[in-house]
Amino acid sequence: MVSRGGGVLRLCMALAACALALPALADAAPKRAELERSMRQLLRSEAGPPAALAVIQRGRSREVVAVGRARLGARRAPRARDHMRIASVAKAFSGAVALQLVREGVLSLDATIGELLPDLPASWHEITLAQLLGHTSGLPDFSQSEAFRDAVGASPQLAPAPEALLDFVADKDPIFPPGTDYQYSNSDNVAVALMVEAVTGSPYEQVLARRVLGPWGLRQTSLGPGILLPKPFWHGYSAPPREDVSQLVAFGGWAWASGGIVSTPGDLNRFVRRYVRLRHGPFLPGGKSDPPGPGSNSAGLAIFRYRTRCGTVFGHTGSILGYTQLIAAGAGGKRSLTFTISTQVTPELVPSLRRAQTKAVCYLLRGRKGR
Repeated sequence: MVSRGGGVLRLCMALAACALALPALADAAPKRAELERSMRQLLRSEAGPPAALAVIQRGRSREVVAVGRARLGARRAPRARDHMRIASVAKAFSGAVALQLVREGVLSLDATIGELLPDLPASWHEITLAQLLGHTSGLPDFSQSEAFRDAVGASPQLAPAPEALLDFVADKDPIFPPGTDYQYSNSDNVAVALMVEAVTGSPYEQVLARRVLGPWGLRQTSLGPGILLPKPFWHGYSAPPREDVSQLVAFGGWAWASGGIVSTPGDLNRFVRRYVRLRHGPFLPGGKSDPPGPGSNSAGLAIFRYRTRCGTVFGHTGSILGYTQLIAAGAGGKRSLTFTISTQVTPELVPSLRRAQTKAVCYLLRGRKGR
């Protein structure tokens, strides 16, 4: 994004008002530079990504900070309109659909798997929608199943029907009594989307489009079974040695409502500004997103609270082959950010990534009054 600094200076000179404006410009410039510096340090860190991009919006003012290259061997930096896989940020989209239905009385937070999905294992029947959204259900994670991983390896481009994802753990009981503990699980949001289908009588993809993608103006966001990303797209890479894994797995089927959505940084920024206004509490201290977000994490209903040294934001993270995501906004949605890197986060990369994300939050919240 082109800096407005030169235009402001010329206006100041014309109006003889530079004494008021120059301190603000001098204060803002190093803070953006500090964010850029932390993003470049992230690229240089062990297993660091080829590129990183942050969208920062305060009110109607939006900035895009990009470092690195959208494709190795090319010169172009990533852009806010480049498509990418959003990983577990897709869980916030299923949360948006479910919470709208709850608000309208079509669905209840107390609705159980047994009531709406009676064909699922009997030991799961007492689990509620609220427990699924808050990851307190105890459902075993299908994506951690060895059988699931073998199935993806055998057929990466062709996934089974969405309801079959839970078959990989259908022989397992909840890992703790529902509602008594916290455990992040990809199975939770698959079950949420199946509940949405049960009460609406429509495929989840159609409900998502009617209730979120269309009304919220998310024209570059989609959920489909194909393996190809829409153009233009930002290439995602494996950890070193680098391999382009952008179009290796049909995640729209293999991750579905838990991680299969394709979007852009710009669309995610628009989404989170609306999403934070829905009802998401109460928050469970210590409930970390996966990967953990900046600051101290607490889990709400399909959203996380991130308390940092600069203030509190609400949002979601995600990590999938080729991409790692953070979306966040203040409670009212007037200040928002998306932060994307073009590789799946590894344990050694987490500290550097969280430092850079915290810098982004601090830059977002600079000069704020109250929340």
